[in-house]
Amino acid sequence: MEHEVLNPGLTITLALLAGLTAQTAAHHLRLPGIVLLLVTGAALGPDALAVIRPDDVRDALPHLVSFAVAVILFEGGLNLKIRRLRRASGVIQRLITIGSTVTLLGATLAAHFALGWTWLMSFLFGTLVIVTGPTVVAPLVRRIRLQKDLRTILEGEGVLIDPVGAIFAVVMLDVLLQPSLTSAVTGFIEISAGLGLGALFGFLTGHAMAAALRWRGLVPEALENVFVLSAVLVLYHASDAIQPESGLAAVTVAGIVVGNARTVVRRELAEFKEQLTMLFIGMLFVLLAADVRLADIQSLGTGGLITVAALILVVRPVGVALCTLRSGLSFRKRAFLAWMAPRGIVAAAVASFFALKMEAAGVEGGAALQALVFLVIAITVTLNGFTGGFIASLLGVRLPPATGWLIVGAGPLGLALGRALRDAGQSVTFLDSSADESHAAEEDDFPVIFGNALEESTLLRANLDRFTGGIAVTPNEELNFLFAARARDDFGLARIWAAIQLRNGHLTPDMIQNISASLLFAGNCDPDAWSVTLRKAEATVETWEYRGRSFVEARGDALVSARLQSAVLPLLHKKWGRRVMPVSEMTRVRKRQKITFLVLESKRDEVVAWLTEHDWRPVKARQKVEPAAEADPEAAAKSPAIT
Repeated sequence: MEHEVLNPGLTITLALLAGLTAQTAAHHLRLPGIVLLLVTGAALGPDALAVIRPDDVRDALPHLVSFAVAVILFEGGLNLKIRRLRRASGVIQRLITIGSTVTLLGATLAAHFALGWTWLMSFLFGTLVIVTGPTVVAPLVRRIRLQKDLRTILEGEGVLIDPVGAIFAVVMLDVLLQPSLTSAVTGFIEISAGLGLGALFGFLTGHAMAAALRWRGLVPEALENVFVLSAVLVLYHASDAIQPESGLAAVTVAGIVVGNARTVVRRELAEFKEQLTMLFIGMLFVLLAADVRLADIQSLGTGGLITVAALILVVRPVGVALCTLRSGLSFRKRAFLAWMAPRGIVAAAVASFFALKMEAAGVEGGAALQALVFLVIAITVTLNGFTGGFIASLLGVRLPPATGWLIVGAGPLGLALGRALRDAGQSVTFLDSSADESHAAEEDDFPVIFGNALEESTLLRANLDRFTGGIAVTPNEELNFLFAARARDDFGLARIWAAIQLRNGHLTPDMIQNISASLLFAGNCDPDAWSVTLRKAEATVETWEYRGRSFVEARGDALVSARLQSAVLPLLHKKWGRRVMPVSEMTRVRKRQKITFLVLESKRDEVVAWLTEHDWRPVKARQKVEPAAEADPEAAAKSPAIT
């Protein structure tokens, strides 16, 4: 019986809402997002509630898929860092080439013998499951906190194998629907041209986009993100028009180029594309899952389960074993790579495309093929999502929980902040290029990393992933800014505070916000002046509790009177039951919240009077800041502090 066609726009918007709702619920339930998306699509689809019926948008579905996949692959490339890929390039290249071949052959054999499918159908299935999927892999490895090399390999494989696998699958479908020697040769040429020309178009367009974004103002500030979005979509479709199936490679390479370029809107662009990706993933998975009939999945029987089990337990381990020979990876890391291969949105989208094209060509089996691919997606995502953390812990390939603070700058102000954090029960490590200041910090029983905070080798040695956050408090505000930007973008340090004196006008709050950092001391600190004060031991550290009814902000003169800002410096704040954090421009102090202040001793009476008058009460006896231990120049020269 034919059903009444709903408004296609309503179907799409319902899928958007359902997708975002499912992802929100998955976040709160700490479940893999795609698991709930698949369940939601099936529940709202024709086999259950029939709220979302993909047939209503059948004509628009290929365009929605191409639109979304272009953005998803661009966003995946945007987050790949070339310097990280270089360190694992050999393994990634082999996973894309040798690994894809093993997956293709293994999946073909499994489907043929377990399901009794023809070699043609089995081969088509093999082409569809070559891909893994960055939209599934990236959230999993972030949640698991994998060691850097494993994370780089899995993310690199996921992003780069998607266009390769999708192009190969689509071209092979055309070849196998009209088999001949001519079509086989043409197919090989199309695959090579799709990858080669797509990469070239993406490389050129990516550099053009990066150049346009490199100077603020060339593209109006409010239009930067939509400019890139428009360029990505034009690139995808124009590349496909010039060379069929090359758009996937083009947008992926363009994303890598833009993501590794130094542009003024890099962080904003990444966040915008990530939000779009989440939007499209939710919509597509709901629509595509609703398009799969439960009867088609049930008809696969035990043969379908055996096929998926063979992929997980035999095909992937064999492929990883071959690709990681003599790679230097330990057995534990190779075992985890063998376990982690979830399929994602590209496999689902291409499977849906296969079903439509096979139906149009009058070839049977498209629905069964789509059902088997969705069974692979559902099982691999669920299995990897629920067991990935346990397997990583069992194999010992997870990073330890982030603890403690890295302070860049072991001068007097940095030492005062480090002592305050240590007194609050936090561990502190210093990073400094001055042998004298490094040695003085060591004399105060702090671990110290000796080196330039902007050099990659130093930051790699520091292993930033192990810290709760980073604090740049050197007298050089440009160095503080550059460290914050690099630690965030290139090394993924989540929380960063930088000492910037806003009144100098060299750096603006917008520039700090663009790198997702926070202004240490709310931007009201003169590091040089406080360093002189601390060297003379003319300051005290004391903790006060706010007893007022309304909250106060750290920014401007809301926390401390403007006339006293040179006499008192808010270092740390602590909410009840939470860890101590550095004060920033975003700090809001509420009743019974504690603040640790650095107070100029000559004006302490004025500061105490002002704080008392404004509902503050002392909770910890003042402690005079002792000058840093004098470094022995000869000892420092002989033994710079290195960890």
